[in-house]
Amino acid sequence: MFVDNDVKLGFSDVLIRPKRSNLKSRSQVDLVRTFKFLHSKREWTGVPVISANMDTTGTFEVAEVLAKHAMLTAVHKHYSPVQWDEFLEGKDEVIYSHIMVSTGSSEADFEKLTTIMKNHPKLHFICIDVANGYAESFVEFVRRVRDSFEDKTIIAGNVVTGEMVEELLLAGADVVKVGIGPGSVCTTRVKAGVGYPQLSAVIECADAAHGLGGRIISDGGCTCPGDIAKAFGGGADFVMLGGMLAGHDESGGQIVERNGQQFKLFYGMSSTTAMDKHSGGVASYRASEGKTVEVPYRGPIEETVRDILGGVRSACTYVGAASLKELTKRTTFIRVQEQENRIFG
Repeated sequence: MFVDNDVKLGFSDVLIRPKRSNLKSRSQVDLVRTFKFLHSKREWTGVPVISANMDTTGTFEVAEVLAKHAMLTAVHKHYSPVQWDEFLEGKDEVIYSHIMVSTGSSEADFEKLTTIMKNHPKLHFICIDVANGYAESFVEFVRRVRDSFEDKTIIAGNVVTGEMVEELLLAGADVVKVGIGPGSVCTTRVKAGVGYPQLSAVIECADAAHGLGGRIISDGGCTCPGDIAKAFGGGADFVMLGGMLAGHDESGGQIVERNGQQFKLFYGMSSTTAMDKHSGGVASYRASEGKTVEVPYRGPIEETVRDILGGVRSACTYVGAASLKELTKRTTFIRVQEQENRIFG
């Protein structure tokens, strides 16, 4: 047993200190970034915000809207190859370069991934997604996918420590997904007692990844555009969102009505709801590590996207960053005990 006494920080523990700026307007801020990936050698240009690969947010409908804003969608793994064929029929290069094909690490997952990628060779990204990225078998699966798809950009996760980021990059990942337990419908920290405050995880994992030429995604924990700005300020190359993109027309989830108000169901992919839907229920040897909530129905996702991007632009102007790439270099975090005045909720 070992106790690490260093303070670890979440997004609610800090604010970004403002600095002098010569920017006259938020409209001057460029949120587009260009990355060249470590193993695939592919170059990608776009706004590095990703809709999470949950079946309530990683939908084809969300992908079509986000692609118009040069943003990414990690499409959930429960679409069949036939559904992929139908979706991609007649689609242009913009869609192909702004969606990720998600997969688990089972043999059936690999076979389905192979079919989808064979049918659609113009797809750029593969997202290998498991709850616990520390398993040796997961590392071997990443190697297998790299060997099979040498020119594809591979995302792998989730982990929260620098040494595991390095191992996944050396195994063939181009981008590592960082986050265990910070999501709004994840209960891993409660059920398993395992996790890591998200901002510290991002800072430490970004340092490890960038030293090897890799990239990271901050996955989970963002409740508002300010948190997204903090993730980028902490060194994240991409930020993945779940709850912030739930509850819209394009999002998955059943609509329910309570007292005349409409809601949409939003649930973690390790929740009882998700496992009943996709796996025939919760296996006898495990516990559910997600919850199901009702998110107020929010209409089209377009307005939420504009609010998110506007908030990040605003953060950049407060610290004098003319581009998103500059934000981390101009970020100084200050420890706080309060975030906002909530007297009016």
